[in-house]
Amino acid sequence: MQPTAVNAILAEVRALQAQGHQLVSLMRGEPDFPTPPHIVEAAARSAAVGRTGYPDNRGEKILREAVAQKLQRDNGLRYNPETEILVTTGATFGIYAALMALINEGDEVLLPDPVYDAYQSPIRLAGGRVRPVPSSIINGRFVLTAEALESSWSPAVKMLVLNTPWNPVGTVATEAELLAIADFCERRNVLLLTDEIYEAITYAGHRHLSPLAVNEALRDRAVLVNSLSKTYSMTGWRIGYCAGPADVIQAMYLILAQSSRGPATFIQDAAALALTGPQVCVSEMVAEYSRRRALVLDRLPEAMAPDGGFFSMLDLRHWSLPSNEVRRKLMQEHGVVTVHGSAYGPGGEGTLRVSFASGGKNLETGLERLSAGLRQIREAHA
Repeated sequence: MQPTAVNAILAEVRALQAQGHQLVSLMRGEPDFPTPPHIVEAAARSAAVGRTGYPDNRGEKILREAVAQKLQRDNGLRYNPETEILVTTGATFGIYAALMALINEGDEVLLPDPVYDAYQSPIRLAGGRVRPVPSSIINGRFVLTAEALESSWSPAVKMLVLNTPWNPVGTVATEAELLAIADFCERRNVLLLTDEIYEAITYAGHRHLSPLAVNEALRDRAVLVNSLSKTYSMTGWRIGYCAGPADVIQAMYLILAQSSRGPATFIQDAAALALTGPQVCVSEMVAEYSRRRALVLDRLPEAMAPDGGFFSMLDLRHWSLPSNEVRRKLMQEHGVVTVHGSAYGPGGEGTLRVSFASGGKNLETGLERLSAGLRQIREAHA
């Protein structure tokens, strides 16, 4: 196992700060919005009336029903809240439980390259092996093609992990792309783990589609993972959910019952309200992210326009400097923290990930330092 790229960079950040460096971070994927007040108030009310005991390990009934309602309303998917939905301690635990339930020793798991690096350790914990699928950059956009999936497949492959909107690259898979992926999964008898935590954050006419909505045949071979962290700015609440076939959800429940045992009861009550209550808070946050995205694209000519999420990849492939070297120079010499694209796989080399999850003065100052730093590094290297 290895620390995630963000945690490794945070250790470097703390060391520099201890030496007196003043750093601005454009690294983390944590919204800077407070959790909407009506959700906070719901948690307080629930705790005040005594909803502080052990939760139902499958998830409180009110929340499983709210998840089922949300999946039908937003994604066009029908799941039985009694047997096909599991509440988890964030999407992170949902991914872990799905992998532990489905992956056996020696199974291979297809991962897009580049992709969020924290998928790799739980695959290894489950006894699996990571098998990267190289992506292509087409018209300024990272794409996972059917040809790449086929050429990466082996008889040992059991699962594909898909993330759309895609961290770190910001691609929102289109219906045609998802149909091709679904066809591959059926043809090669591959299970699908679909991580949809950025689903609400899309731009410029792009719209999230769950792979399970474009091909109903996937439903029996897929686990959908989501959380409330990004959509409702509830990162620290650690509340997520999974949907899948009843036998898979039962196996995942057995993993959960021997580990996290699920989020606190009063947090589940608040999450149920978040999913079923007014959604204007979500649209307001997305509108602000859209403004920040426009600012990043305006200030940084190297920035690739993301379809969704709150990251932009800077395209430095024409430079001959390794992305991690550029990242270190920016942090040590120019006081701005980013993530090198190679942290997410060889396919990310030549890029930097810039986060606009945090806005205001932090984003303004960070973009100023980043723009000036890139210019100086490029000139010095040239």
